[in-house]
Amino acid sequence: MKSHRNVNPRSVARAERGLYRAILSLRSDDECRRFFTDLCTPAELEALIDRWSVVAHLDDGLPYRRIHELTGVSVTTIGRVARFLSNGAGGYRVALDRMDGARQ
Repeated sequence: MKSHRNVNPRSVARAERGLYRAILSLRSDDECRRFFTDLCTPAELEALIDRWSVVAHLDDGLPYRRIHELTGVSVTTIGRVARFLSNGAGGYRVALDRMDGARQ
């Protein structure tokens, strides 16, 4: 969240929960695509897609340079994603595990 805004922290938390609930209400890839296209600028959406595109490669143990060759994502971004995959809140891991379970 932007720190310069003078907003009640409760209002921010309520808005954040509302966003997550809206995402959870979506029922298809197409609905998600349309929602995120409306929600994000093209650059924001590209950044999200870039980050997610490297997660499975990192989980598979590929070297950063190879991931860069496969995805075109910068080595800096790959390193940032790797840091959160290892030491973040666990969101990448939950999504990876659930997607792996859905494919089996």
